[in-house]
Amino acid sequence: MTFASLGLSPALVRAASERGCVTPTPVQTAAIPAALSGSDVLASAQTGSGKTVAFALPILQRLQDFERRTARTPQALVLVPTRELAAQVGEVVRGLARPLAEPVKVAALFGGVSINPQMMGLRGGADVVIATPGRLLDLVEHNALTLDAVATLVLDEADRLLDAGFADELARVLALLPRRRQNLLFSATFPPAVQALAQQLLHEPVRVDVPTEPTVQPAIEQHAVQVDAARRTALLRHLIQRGQWTRVLVFVATQYTSEHVAGKLRGLGIGAAALHGDLSQGARTRGLADFKAGKLQVLVATDLAARGIHIDALPAVVNYDLPRSAVDHVHRIGRTGRAGAGGLAVSFISAGSEAHFRLIEKRQGQRVPREIIAGFEPAETAAPAPSTGGVKGLRKSKKDKLREAAARRG
Repeated sequence: MTFASLGLSPALVRAASERGCVTPTPVQTAAIPAALSGSDVLASAQTGSGKTVAFALPILQRLQDFERRTARTPQALVLVPTRELAAQVGEVVRGLARPLAEPVKVAALFGGVSINPQMMGLRGGADVVIATPGRLLDLVEHNALTLDAVATLVLDEADRLLDAGFADELARVLALLPRRRQNLLFSATFPPAVQALAQQLLHEPVRVDVPTEPTVQPAIEQHAVQVDAARRTALLRHLIQRGQWTRVLVFVATQYTSEHVAGKLRGLGIGAAALHGDLSQGARTRGLADFKAGKLQVLVATDLAARGIHIDALPAVVNYDLPRSAVDHVHRIGRTGRAGAGGLAVSFISAGSEAHFRLIEKRQGQRVPREIIAGFEPAETAAPAPSTGGVKGLRKSKKDKLREAAARRG
């Protein structure tokens, strides 16, 4: 299978090749022909599966066939949950469009920065808009752009869009779009809210299912280290120094923990930065750029802030806090061991999180042996399971209790 065999123009095949895309991934093989035909698409795809290229190439090909008006109005709209993902998707689309004979204007719009430069950038219009819902609505209200000519709508990481509380804003955006349009929905998971959204948006969609297990997972070496919750930061420092990790991505559950752990590591002489949704866009961009360039050794991130981040040759990932689900666990550890390279994923297991990690193991179908690091032996023990009133089969039945009560009354 080649990109040319999917029905793409020679110019876009060359554009894909220049970005290192020679052989289509499974999601690209299934989604590109469907999108080119004008069908709606419902795709199950993880980060790293090539989904951005899967929707970007059909959008660009259809733009080449479209006769533009004098004033550019967006023909394609891509909605994403985070600023970083908006910037990243914009970069991919611009890169694919650069070799094309007909120029394509791409706008990446997101909050956390001043709205004025984005308003100025929209003068003269745009062909493709990649945006977070809130900032998109702000710009519509400022009359910086209209959405009445959108022919293709893409919801990228739809589950995260809804998790991030964008449901109301998403409904407002949909109300501004033409009723007749193509809809492409990509999501790593399909909880009830995403299923309901798909039923509302999509008309006889082509279903694309990509295995949730990343193809590079066999190259990832997993470790589960038992440690008391209060000693996780000290253990993290020990592992960084012992393993001589040049870079490590640490996942935590909250923004506060992100700042707290990063601050503790800096106090211990380790270059670290926090990455979470309350940081300004400038701080997030600087922190990520410094981490990719090797100026920072540790990036302590929440799941949502880290969504869509791709870091080449990342040696290690640490679950300081366990993820909410097995799907999130696969997504996290898949940041290391990419492109067939070896990678290390370490999960900290406290007494209180042991049961949750067992559930993750069951869902991923893989048991990870527990380890104890010398000097960090856990003292805490898991709380005993609540009593259920006795052992089943030896407890008194309801009838026995009623008979005893009747006897007492007699």
